[in-house]
Amino acid sequence: MKVDVLVAEVGSTTTVVNAFNGIHTPDPVFLGQGQAPTSVLEGDVRIGVNNAIEELSKNLKTEAVTYDEMLATSSAAGGLKMTVHGLVHDMTVRAAREAALGAGAIIHQVTAGKLRQTDLNALQEINPNIILIAGGVDYGEKETAIENAEKLASLNLKIPFIYAGNIENQEEIRLIFEKTKSRLYVVENVYPKIDQLNIEPTRRIIQDVFEAHIIHAPGMEHVRELVNGPIIPTPGAVMEAAKLLKDQMGDLLVFDVGGATTDLHSVTEGSEEINRILISPEPIAKRTVEGDLGVFVNLKNIVALIGEENFQRELEEKMQMDLSQLMETHQAIPVTPHQIAFAERLTQEAVKTALGRHVGQIKHLYGPGGKTTIAEGKDLSNVQYIIGTGGALTRLPHGYQLLRSILAKHEQNKLLPTEDAVVLLDHDYIMASLGVLSRKYPASAYQLMKKSMRWKGGAFHESKN
Repeated sequence: MKVDVLVAEVGSTTTVVNAFNGIHTPDPVFLGQGQAPTSVLEGDVRIGVNNAIEELSKNLKTEAVTYDEMLATSSAAGGLKMTVHGLVHDMTVRAAREAALGAGAIIHQVTAGKLRQTDLNALQEINPNIILIAGGVDYGEKETAIENAEKLASLNLKIPFIYAGNIENQEEIRLIFEKTKSRLYVVENVYPKIDQLNIEPTRRIIQDVFEAHIIHAPGMEHVRELVNGPIIPTPGAVMEAAKLLKDQMGDLLVFDVGGATTDLHSVTEGSEEINRILISPEPIAKRTVEGDLGVFVNLKNIVALIGEENFQRELEEKMQMDLSQLMETHQAIPVTPHQIAFAERLTQEAVKTALGRHVGQIKHLYGPGGKTTIAEGKDLSNVQYIIGTGGALTRLPHGYQLLRSILAKHEQNKLLPTEDAVVLLDHDYIMASLGVLSRKYPASAYQLMKKSMRWKGGAFHESKN
């Protein structure tokens, strides 16, 4: 069977392959999915991808599947590991971190100011995929970024560097890295002026650098023999899909609840009223990663958030279940009614906690001039759609109700979505695949996303961006 496009999602444990047809027509179709264990540790990612394609063939009841194009997302081998080094933590470092997270990176080290030897030792231990240097507004402070670049260049690491700091330093930074093993990429400043974020150029270059260098990762060397289209980090692909949907539908929030983490992607400018009192700028597209809120790997953390005694009492009253037994028998894919109910309660707490950490708030300050009202953090009050993806929300029976429940509980002064927000689910669990597909076929990706969400919205229109 010949298909238009396959998209492989190469995860840390599982590789999923999704098949799509009609990509060049107004009515593209999601054909089906196959999965297999990821084979990075076996030294060749192609084994897992080919095994997933074999399962796809069985699911489609065909002898073999061939394709015109294959695209990919990857979070294998720890995903996209980055370190970020800037000048002032609340300014350039924060801007650089937002750019890295939005691109799908996992941030393993963040430093502000001049690097110390302990910082350099820690960086070498981390062995990141990409190192990002920022620092100084344009035509402002220059010395910190230059000194940091010199220290990092002296390590002579065979790791790509991105410089996204003061424009005046660009030529100097190029000279510093000229005779090293490192490949240097220079991009626009992430924080060119006070209270101005410019993270999209850095976000794009991070994904480009990831794609250029992922094929050199252990086990990934032969991936280009199968994949003839883009390869981007899986969380970055979810963000790409969220940005596409924002252009077509309006402001939105995406929950991606998994076994190890809970990711939130918000794409919204916020309200004019809140923007006037915001004390520091927020990116339009923001991603937060809650590494302690996985519903399988990190279930003990979620149980601790609820409180063991409270959770036990709750389980006895509502479900006649024992907490310790449920924790011992908990599986990545719950099967029994009790396991499913337990997983749903963990998911509900993960969603609620992650939202509380992502959302901004209004604060009242009191001084000699009286009360001043300010806003801090991400304003979600204009969010029109809340979308659920990830295994927990799309495969458990009550994913819709779990997301809907967060709209009924409003904390005072928190900049939360209103009860009018529409809740949708990525029923086919293909949002990451459609994010990478949107790079080349945005109209088809949008139509496929509408079908997966069972949304009867408007026709695709070209983005103004």
